[in-house]
Amino acid sequence: MTFSATILTLYPEMFPGPLGVSLAGRAMAEGKWACETLQIRDFATDKHRTVDDTPAGGGAGMVLKCDVLAQALDSAPSAGRPILAMTPRGKPITQARIRELAQGPGVIILCGRFEGFDERLFEARPEIEQVSLADIVLSGGEMAALTILDACIRLLPGVMGAASSGDDESFEQSLIEYPHYTRPQQWEGRTIPEVLRSGDHAKIAAWRKARSEEDTRSRRPDLWERYEGARVQPASGARRKDKEPDQ
Repeated sequence: MTFSATILTLYPEMFPGPLGVSLAGRAMAEGKWACETLQIRDFATDKHRTVDDTPAGGGAGMVLKCDVLAQALDSAPSAGRPILAMTPRGKPITQARIRELAQGPGVIILCGRFEGFDERLFEARPEIEQVSLADIVLSGGEMAALTILDACIRLLPGVMGAASSGDDESFEQSLIEYPHYTRPQQWEGRTIPEVLRSGDHAKIAAWRKARSEEDTRSRRPDLWERYEGARVQPASGARRKDKEPDQ
């Protein structure tokens, strides 16, 4: 099955962009994923191909028109693909959600511009998932869409090589990844940690786990709180056992 991405954008020339090289580019050439773009402006009905208008109630900037966007979206058959709208008002994307997307048939991504979308689009099309990349504001949704696609493509079967290549990476276990080292052994008075040179795989695994926990706790307290909560969560079987006498 080919992972199929449809991008609705005012700047289709931005795609595939950097996704046309390296791992993603090779995967595209091998048919593991495909990308098509739809120019939102093609769905405007006036002679000026207008896609935006002034904000109701006043204010700076322009707002993307819901009627034009709906026409564009309706022209892209979903075929079971989720629809993402890139907006800073959306829910931050997570690695867990990326894994879900990568396991599916593909994705439709609507790229925001200007001040954003007319809210009625989301009221009329509740299946649209409003997504943000991070707590930042970009010039448009295209760069965020490229990032999300890259995160999905590298997880497709055969793209990274070994199926387990991404298992220990940051965010996969609610932890950031442990630090890495490589040759030379000595550099500017700094040495690769002895445990990594020991050949003792159990000790190496324990060191990596400890460093992941230590660095997550100090750098990402939000992730650490989630990780700690998951560790103290009772097993589902234990919860069922506790409830049995009341049933």
